[in-house]
Amino acid sequence: MSEKKETLAGKALAMNGLVAYQEGTVVSRTLIDKPVGTITIFAFDEGQGLSEHTAPYDAFVQILDGEAEITIAGEPHHVTAGQMIIMPANQPHALKGIKNFKMLLVMIRA
Repeated sequence: MSEKKETLAGKALAMNGLVAYQEGTVVSRTLIDKPVGTITIFAFDEGQGLSEHTAPYDAFVQILDGEAEITIAGEPHHVTAGQMIIMPANQPHALKGIKNFKMLLVMIRA
């Protein structure tokens, strides 16, 4: 029997409630996945992160909760709840939780 995927379309929801923190790990939930781009929400436990990598598209990050260090092309940025940052295409970047943090990642493939 196939599992029915919950639809989020047409619902007013609190973003912070869409993913929960889990000790020692990173949790993600894709909200939209289309050929033109993706919207994904993440929850990072304190000290957890994503190692340095690049992406072929600009990535918009909005911090929903907590604090993160986002390093872009070797330059660290302290980003807190309510702030956003754009990680430019083809620039190496990495993320690490200073405290538990949740973020919304928007990538548009254009």
